[in-house]
Amino acid sequence: MVLLVVMMMRDEAYGVSIHEAYVEHTGHQLTLSSIHTVLRRLEKKGLISSEMGGATADRGGRRKRLYSVTAFGQRVAAKQEAQRQKIWKLIPKWD
Repeated sequence: MVLLVVMMMRDEAYGVSIHEAYVEHTGHQLTLSSIHTVLRRLEKKGLISSEMGGATADRGGRRKRLYSVTAFGQRVAAKQEAQRQKIWKLIPKWD
């Protein structure tokens, strides 16, 4: 889910914004530190990459770590979506 949130956010994907979007769109509470742990794992696997953005006055001169999905991450997400859809189609209709 965090990978999908990063894909959805594009240029605005940094720790706090990813956390807020995750909570808003899933309704599940996760701590910010949990989001950072997932982001590090996704980056280690090559699904996302990160770079430091520019310093801003509203952050007291601190820079944001901005995340983006790699081409490999996009392929993995698309493959997972296709696999889920395939299984959903096999589920019998409920009466």
